[in-house]
Amino acid sequence: MKLLRYGPLGQEKPGVLDADGKIRDLSGHVADIAGEVLSPKGLQALKAIDPASLPVVGGEQRYGSPVAGVSKILCIGLNYSDHAAETGAEPPSEPIIFTKQINALCGPNDEVEQPRGSDALDWEVELAVIIGSRAKYVSQSDAMDYVAGFAVMNDVSERTFQTKRQGQWTKGKSHDTFGPLGPWLVTKDEVADPHALDMWLDVNGERRQTGNTNTLIFNVPHVVSYCSQFMTLMPGDVITTGTPPGVGMGMKPPQYLKVGDVMTLGIAGLGEQKQTVVAARD
Repeated sequence: MKLLRYGPLGQEKPGVLDADGKIRDLSGHVADIAGEVLSPKGLQALKAIDPASLPVVGGEQRYGSPVAGVSKILCIGLNYSDHAAETGAEPPSEPIIFTKQINALCGPNDEVEQPRGSDALDWEVELAVIIGSRAKYVSQSDAMDYVAGFAVMNDVSERTFQTKRQGQWTKGKSHDTFGPLGPWLVTKDEVADPHALDMWLDVNGERRQTGNTNTLIFNVPHVVSYCSQFMTLMPGDVITTGTPPGVGMGMKPPQYLKVGDVMTLGIAGLGEQKQTVVAARD
């Protein structure tokens, strides 16, 4: 299934994408794509619904984040061998975990704000893992049992804030709109191998990133299990797993986003996103 949330910001309704690419309204069955809805039992109940029995949602619709009730966004740094090489960093011996604050989460085609004082706004196409069940101290062999599905994320980053303003990476990752997610959550049964997905990102129509999840250093079960050793993962939590090479910081000389630039990005089978950069709002 391709589960989604549609409608104005703050008023999103749950939906599912049918085989013809039409949005079908799920609000008669679930309040939102969140909590127990993401559990194996909840997803099985949704799968049993005939999409043709659901109302068609007409007209142009804004996509929101495909999951609600997110308690945390965890990010894995330098998790692609070819991206680590372009930054000049040694591949990590353990997953590097940092956080992106919840206020960063937004729809896949929402505008991305350039923060005040920003001079190094960057892009990162990433495979996001959506947790479906409470996970604490899970093994790698069992980790996929706790995954609801996958989505595209643009891990938008401000490199000056991230690397030159002291402290953790979080303040370079957490401005409003720095976490476009979606357009939908693709349930794991429809992703044959999350470690064989082509991914790409363009800026103003020019290819910047081309990669494949087969160059992940730490795969999805490893990352889910590892994170669960340090904190309890809850339904709806997002783990974004790293980016392939081609980020602005890695270019020679570095190239960064400015107001008016347009990012388009996608992952095979998981959909595409498009964002325009705008000046930060109050």
